[in-house]
Amino acid sequence: MRTLILIFSMILMNTIIQAQEKKTFYDFKATTLEGKPFDLSSCKGKKVLVVNTASKCGNTPQYAKLEEMYKKYGGDHFVIIGFPENNFLSQEPGTNEEIREFCTKNYGVTFPMMSKISVKGKDIDPLYQWLTSKDENGVMDAPVKWNFQKFMIDETGHLVGVCAPT
Repeated sequence: MRTLILIFSMILMNTIIQAQEKKTFYDFKATTLEGKPFDLSSCKGKKVLVVNTASKCGNTPQYAKLEEMYKKYGGDHFVIIGFPENNFLSQEPGTNEEIREFCTKNYGVTFPMMSKISVKGKDIDPLYQWLTSKDENGVMDAPVKWNFQKFMIDETGHLVGVCAPT
């Protein structure tokens, strides 16, 4: 009986240690469209909505609803972060400067927008590798299916859900 309890205790401790070693959203860094470093740990204590974006997509008008949501709920407890990408039918061909101009001029975007990255494939950004892989995030596999897929992060930096692009 003691041996069984000892084995169970060792398995439990190993599981706890492995869970503690998993990365969180706060372990990543990004770069803004303006080329400035953006440490995602600056979002500690906030709910975060991460969205991969594109300027020439049928879903592009979602920028308006995202901005509306950000103006209503953004602040000390919630933030939206956009990550432009060109992974789907080359629907984000612009430079970071062109993306900033497009978002500001057409949709009045004020939520943080990061530099263009890859959200799938061999050159996937490390953040999106974490977001899309259960082995990395400990929660679920959630490959990006299209532009404007949303990932929900809780106040502790853990992935809690995914919303389809539409």
